[in-house]
Amino acid sequence: MSLTLENQLIHWRRELHQYPELSDQEFATTARIQRWLDAAGIKRLDYGLKTGVVAEIGAGEPLIALRADIDALPIEETTGQPFASQQPGVMHACGHDLHTSVMLGAAQLLKAREHSLPGRVRILFQPAEEIFTGAQQLIDAGALDGVQAIFGMHNAPDYPLGTLKTRGGAFYANVDRFVIRVTGKGAHAARPQEGVDAIVIASQIVGALQTLPSRQVSSLESLVVSVTRISGGNTWNVLPGTVELEGTVRTHNSALRETIPQRIRQLIEGISAASGAQAVLEWQAGPPALINTPHWATFCQQVARHSGYQVEDATLQMGGEDFADYLRVIPGAFVSIGSASEYGLHHPGFDPSEALLAPAARYFDRLAGDALAAIVEPAAALADAE
Repeated sequence: MSLTLENQLIHWRRELHQYPELSDQEFATTARIQRWLDAAGIKRLDYGLKTGVVAEIGAGEPLIALRADIDALPIEETTGQPFASQQPGVMHACGHDLHTSVMLGAAQLLKAREHSLPGRVRILFQPAEEIFTGAQQLIDAGALDGVQAIFGMHNAPDYPLGTLKTRGGAFYANVDRFVIRVTGKGAHAARPQEGVDAIVIASQIVGALQTLPSRQVSSLESLVVSVTRISGGNTWNVLPGTVELEGTVRTHNSALRETIPQRIRQLIEGISAASGAQAVLEWQAGPPALINTPHWATFCQQVARHSGYQVEDATLQMGGEDFADYLRVIPGAFVSIGSASEYGLHHPGFDPSEALLAPAARYFDRLAGDALAAIVEPAAALADAE
């Protein structure tokens, strides 16, 4: 990659970083991506999307896809960088600006050798990953029609630069959200016996929820239950009548996942009934576990070694990723690339290294071309790998 293009990727990333937009509100981001693709002479496909962009390079069959996500998070940035977010309370704290810039770079490299590609590469600049709806939007619009394999990435701040990790089979977790509403009876704080203390009951529920992974499920299974919000009361001397808890459950085993809502209901109803209160569970199923196609995960590792990455098998991740929705429809693989940030994803101080941009763009350029060739001549591709 030329220094000019390397600097271009940094420029794109910093512009995206300065002007982040929340899920399904990525209008200016969409316009920027469209403008940059048009300037490179890269064809855009119209799927009637409100936000997000689909581009395509090459001709004929087969057809594979690359995916980047484009939305940001409702977080106030604290990095102090000169290119920090100009949008109060909104930040690219997950690195989607990096992902978008990488795929823009891969698109430019693929465009430069378009006539030699043994097929087509469709690039999805997807909205609304953070709320887990964007992938399904593109699927419903038909953006996967005819695609034979799909590939994507996430930066990994806890991995060093030059490291790429992935695994066949389950990788990222099932993601589910819950809200528990505890209804007791309000009372004066000096006379708690006259009420039913929803705060005490909610506190008991928080502790009891941790018995699900520690005492009700095998320690060999992956299960995380986290309460992330407690809301109740509005003054210091009144026991509130209601308290609301919110949180998330993460699993990899789909059969286990199906049992969790009923287990939570039994637990909260028993605790609340013992104190004369009521507890109701609201369950919101999120994206499924991301399950890489083993063949393509191995293929991604092989290409990464040839591209100069330190390649390792990834461990199971408890984070969620709506790329999983694509993999329920077609084969493919998702990889993690080291971004070496002191602070992790979704942190206001998240500050990944831009040195990952150029190598990652080169990698996805090579991966796309090699994947097309492997589909056309799988026997030859296997021989090359060996």
